[in-house]
Amino acid sequence: MMTPDTVAAWMLAQVKREGCLYQDDVVDHLVKAKREDLLTENADGNQVVGKAVLAAFLKLTETTVVWVKPERYWRWRVAEDEPSRTARG
Repeated sequence: MMTPDTVAAWMLAQVKREGCLYQDDVVDHLVKAKREDLLTENADGNQVVGKAVLAAFLKLTETTVVWVKPERYWRWRVAEDEPSRTARG
């Protein structure tokens, strides 16, 4: 059974394997698994990762992963990153 927690664990495994994870890849993974209920629609009408999954992923990676907003992906935190969840690139 796919839950927000199991999706978050899958996301972390992808970051561990690839070094980063694009939001589109998570959306594709959930669509293929027929779990669109774990997605939400953003202001532009695009499917994005839902709040429950994001909250579960944040719990697992709060101090280790950052979100790069312009390119819409997560990656490992580096020393140059500011303390927030969002990074510049």
